[in-house]
Amino acid sequence: MTRENAEGEVLGEGKWLRLRKEGTWEWVQRVNTTGVCGLYAFTDADEVVLVEQPRSPLGNARVLEIPAGLVGDIVGQEDEAIELAAQRELIEETGYESGALRHIVEVPSCPGITEETITLYIARDLEKVGPGGGDESEDIEVHLVPMKEFDSFIAARIKSGTWIDPKVFAVPFFHGL
Repeated sequence: MTRENAEGEVLGEGKWLRLRKEGTWEWVQRVNTTGVCGLYAFTDADEVVLVEQPRSPLGNARVLEIPAGLVGDIVGQEDEAIELAAQRELIEETGYESGALRHIVEVPSCPGITEETITLYIARDLEKVGPGGGDESEDIEVHLVPMKEFDSFIAARIKSGTWIDPKVFAVPFFHGL
């Protein structure tokens, strides 16, 4: 969801973000994309596919996340369907393609700072079709985590100093759907 007709002042703008001010509230608006998608991807071996990568806003600390990405951010593909972007991001980041992609919900990503929403999918019937690891601008490590070891894996990543994106904590819920 983008607030095309947002009121207030534009304080600054980059390639992907615009900083706005409405009254006393400052917030970030996503630009040059049509959305954001995220995937809860599960293998036939009852594993969840997670990604870990450095994130600049956290001083390049590593963050464990679900596979996700922007929609319509590729030149010439600005009208990309969100389902196609979800498949593209899954392949790009993890090397897996989903034979069964199921739309779950659209939710705000961080409503106190941005109007950005993320459309979430469950991906099953995965087939390894590429190396994963992201594009040339990314440093992504792929984790295949057995669901029976999910809690201990998360605890170990936290203990190691890895940040955990909050969406990861919903993996057991979406695994049951």
